[in-house]
Amino acid sequence: MARPGQSWGRYPRVAQTVVGLVDRAAALPDFTGSALPHGNGRSYGDSCLNPQGTLLHARGLDRFIDFDRASGVLRCEAGVTLAEIIDLVLPQGWFLPVTPGTRHVTVGGAIANDVHGKNHHRTGSFGHHVRQLELLRSDGTRRTCKPDDDAKGWFGATVGGLGLTGLITEAELQLRRVPGPALEVENIRFGSLDEFFALSRASVDSHEYSVAWIDCLSSGKSRGRGHFTRADHAAQSAGERPGAPSKGLAIPFTPPVSLVNKLTLRPFNALYYWRQPARHKRVASHLLPFFYPLDGIAHWNRMYGPAGFLQYQCALPPANASAGVDALLQEISRSGSGSFLAVLKEFGDRASPGMLSFPRPGTTLALDFPNTGPAVFRLLDRLDRIVDEAGGALYPAKDARMSAASFQRAYPKWKTFNAFIDPRFSSGFWRRVTE
Repeated sequence: MARPGQSWGRYPRVAQTVVGLVDRAAALPDFTGSALPHGNGRSYGDSCLNPQGTLLHARGLDRFIDFDRASGVLRCEAGVTLAEIIDLVLPQGWFLPVTPGTRHVTVGGAIANDVHGKNHHRTGSFGHHVRQLELLRSDGTRRTCKPDDDAKGWFGATVGGLGLTGLITEAELQLRRVPGPALEVENIRFGSLDEFFALSRASVDSHEYSVAWIDCLSSGKSRGRGHFTRADHAAQSAGERPGAPSKGLAIPFTPPVSLVNKLTLRPFNALYYWRQPARHKRVASHLLPFFYPLDGIAHWNRMYGPAGFLQYQCALPPANASAGVDALLQEISRSGSGSFLAVLKEFGDRASPGMLSFPRPGTTLALDFPNTGPAVFRLLDRLDRIVDEAGGALYPAKDARMSAASFQRAYPKWKTFNAFIDPRFSSGFWRRVTE
């Protein structure tokens, strides 16, 4: 039976049939029409939706298969979440080599979207640390895909392949050693985009992790102001070790209107910018709130009201990054429809392993916009034109409305990728940007 479905952004909402998976050794269940693997539903747009089709819900593939405590090699099913991996390996001195801004994503989803983190300039994307994976096709065939044995292209198609090449049943990951759960964190308040780029350049060699929050509604000389955060893993004694965060807050229901609006955004952003009294502050922190600040608020997506929100994440090439980000912020500030979740960071030069991987050299800006109807879609169209002119790209995992022309320009290997798609797999996103 078809039932309503939505992504983490709660837009769009579609009808689709959901079939649960629990056994990685079993064949795919019978389904009509097209199918699409689905993990924990943390993608924002329609890359994890299959309107009028079937979702193969893989969260039930949640078993650990093997963990070598000496080498940090972990083998697990694709429905295991990053949170479950951290719970297992962090007490034993290991951590994820790359992690996105939430730990509530599955391994299969992290591979399918080739997620990135705050250390891309050092370690690349998630796919760089996948040693191998198993791919189950709709015809019952299984493939073991490895990066060092990819002459036929299956590994490169599946990493960042949006779940379209088949069902990832299991994967083997290389974790990284850490001295413990502590980080040494520096927070630096800056007043302009030029200061951001200077801080980012200065931090590339000195710090493993770096990211910035931007006040996207500031204007004039203060346009692009924000907080720059950089960090490294720290070895601390038991007496100094920061404790794990306590259970966080929750938004218990969906309000009738978005709590993020023109009345609340500007004062919130101003207060957030000035919340740190000193320009430069150094603190010891547990790694969980540093990597996953929004995980401390359960159901935070509800704050945008019943219409949901649209996340907009782009990457701009180095030559056009400064002017491009400035133009985007000017357009957003003029609109008054900004975001309090505005994140800016620079990618490194390491080439991504996937044909459709989003990370690329340059600067990436991510923002959340409440779904206010036609007005926000017109704004995003204007932002698209800036990104297109700069030679940039939008992130499929966070997109709900980019045009086919924008996608095909930014992902020129999409036609090559077409040959690897399982003939019975599809998604709302893929049909939107290729048909």
